[in-house]
Formats: sequence, C-alpha cells, structure tokens
Amino acid sequence: MENQLDKVNLAEKFGQFSDHWNPRIVGELNGQQVKLAKFLGPFEWHHHEHEDEFFLVIKGAFEMHLRDKVVTLQPGEFMIVPRGVEHRPVANQEAEVLMFEPASTVNTGNLEASERTRKDLERL
Repeated sequence: MENQLDKVNLAEKFGQFSDHWNPRIVGELNGQQVKLAKFLGPFEWHHHEHEDEFFLVIKGAFEMHLRDKVVTLQPGEFMIVPRGVEHRPVANQEAEVLMFEPASTVNTGNLEASERTRKDLERL
C-alpha cells in the first residue's frame, strides 16, 4: 500500500481490478479501513452484528435493499447502514463504491461461509 502521506487516486485504483464484490483496501486510519469494490448484480442479504458500514458511490449507481425500503444511490451520494440492519446491495449496472468500515468487518457479515466472503483483502 502507498505511503499514508501520499494522495490516493480513486480512478487509478479502480482501474487495477475488474472483478465484482471483492473489496480492496486502499487506506487505514484509527482501526478503520477504506475499501474499494465494484458492484454488479445482487449481493446476499446479510447484517453486521458489531460494525456500521459507509457506502459512497464514485461511479455508476446501486440500490441498497432494506427489509422495508429500497434506497438508490447515485455518484456523490453515500449511505450509512447501522450495525444489525439487514441489507443487500444490488447494482443493475456496474458501480464503483468506496466503503469505510472497521477493519474487523467481513463483507458478508453474518454469512461468513458464503462463496462471496472475503477475509484476506488485497491492498492496493
């Protein structure tokens, strides 16, 4: 990972990978990680017992499905999903998303045995 005193170019970092639902770490601060991922299609319903999650759309758009509503996020918009809230991101077209969450956060939350679970994340 780059020196923490250097800037991070998001377009450059997103250009380094093409797969979906596989977060990469691009920064760390105060026990939190800044992660980038590309979303496409539906993810699994899940929740996180101990962590809140921050999602910021950089490019594209996606829907955050909650049990009682659907929130559409466009570029420049973010949403915080509080711990314990069941959610499922869905991207009808590819979306580039920045996430900010505690380092302990597993992407599939309570579904740690999912084929999409990523525990040892690549650092860009």
